[in-house]
Amino acid sequence: MAKMAANALLSLSICFISFMFLSIQTVVSSSTDSFVFGGCSQQKYTPNSPFESNLNSLFTSLVNSATYSTYNTYTIIGSSPQDVVYGLYQCRGDLSMPDCATCVARAITKAGSYCPSACGGAVQLQGCFVKYDNATFLGVQDKNVVFKKCGPSVEYDKESEIVGRRDAVMNGLMNGGGSFRVGGSGDVQGLAQCVGDLNADDCRDCLSEAIGRLKTECRAAAYGDLYLGKCYARFSTFGAWDNLAERHNSPFSLVFWLLMPLLSSSFFLLS
Repeated sequence: MAKMAANALLSLSICFISFMFLSIQTVVSSSTDSFVFGGCSQQKYTPNSPFESNLNSLFTSLVNSATYSTYNTYTIIGSSPQDVVYGLYQCRGDLSMPDCATCVARAITKAGSYCPSACGGAVQLQGCFVKYDNATFLGVQDKNVVFKKCGPSVEYDKESEIVGRRDAVMNGLMNGGGSFRVGGSGDVQGLAQCVGDLNADDCRDCLSEAIGRLKTECRAAAYGDLYLGKCYARFSTFGAWDNLAERHNSPFSLVFWLLMPLLSSSFFLLS
């Protein structure tokens, strides 16, 4: 009995998230619930434990809240520190409430499928982001790169014009206000968003890092995405964002999965 209790206590110890990031899936449509990336803690909780009950309560709260708000955070208090669970969700700023609610529900379903019995997890879909853990991350800046994708290079004779427009759009996003920002110039469109738990200064700092790296690392690419822990920036030179998912399916695109220094070296792909 003592050994079982010790094992249970160990399994419920504070989870230091060591995400195993998942690859982007092949996308055949631009639906808001298309998978971008996800990760799970390697630390597991004990089935039928107080932590599992609190995690289920958190998931219910996130799904319910998404029917009337595009962002929210929750902390579910347990009878002991090991049972506390923190979580948030955020929808892309241009989503309708029904689409937001659907996206969050599907993100949580995917988290449960990808991360069974994990103390923490995160799922980024095209339209929303969900994260949970029993070590608090709310309000904490995180500028580590978690996902980057650069498209094929634009035509050489158009490179100067498109890169100039891209940089102008990205600079406009960086100097804009609010947590959700969009802009465009000609064929170039840009999108950036911070997670809602960041204050204005931290949001600006995060987006400055994301946009600076995106411009440098995707250079003359036709499109690019760069996700940091608490913000992301994206651009496209093909027009409407509705077709972005299909362009992500290009066989010529360069995809990079970067694991943060504190993350596990374990890595697996989704089929």
